Amino acid sequence: MSTTTLAAFLAVDLLLVFTPGADWAYAISAGMGGRPVLPAVTGLIVGHAAYALVAIAGLAAIVASFPAVLTALTLAGAGYLLWLGWGVLREPAVPEAAGAGETAHVPRLQAVLRGAGISGLNPKALLLYFSLFPQFIDPATGWPVAAQTGVLSSMHLAACAVVYLGVGVLARTVLATRPAAARLVTRVSGAMMIAIGAFLLVERLAA
Repeated sequence: MSTTTLAAFLAVDLLLVFTPGADWAYAISAGMGGRPVLPAVTGLIVGHAAYALVAIAGLAAIVASFPAVLTALTLAGAGYLLWLGWGVLREPAVPEAAGAGETAHVPRLQAVLRGAGISGLNPKALLLYFSLFPQFIDPATGWPVAAQTGVLSSMHLAACAVVYLGVGVLARTVLATRPAAARLVTRVSGAMMIAIGAFLLVERLAA
């Protein structure tokens, strides 16, 4: 694969990663909710990595060709986002309250599993792999398609890790001394989860 191709993919991929969505909302809520940011981001990456493995195995198009599978995935993801968003709105995080005890009461494994659920149940991640990746894969280069997909997937996972970790850390450090702003940001992130979940639900049911 040429350097030009990789640079072009990275530019497009970063535009998508920097677009706020469910992953951003979870990273923000983790930073503001007293949960460890790294396990939360690790969970998000695990979900994306699962789709990467599917793409490398060449199964993305197969999954997409069965509407029932995509519908079930969308409905599950939408329901999960609605549930998480409502929980965040019901109990918005405040830095002073979160720092003392909430972190200790939230298992790191739970933060990882929640993150994996959010990114793993998001059909938009699957669409990314089989709609964007093929534009940058060229069998004529001599590289196996699986190897090219693996390289692009690694770049995407690295971009997600850096951006989401930065979002979570900034949410915690910048708003740590601003309880009112922290509460507002947390509520906005919860509302984002609900809005995205509702959009996915309506979009799938209307299809």
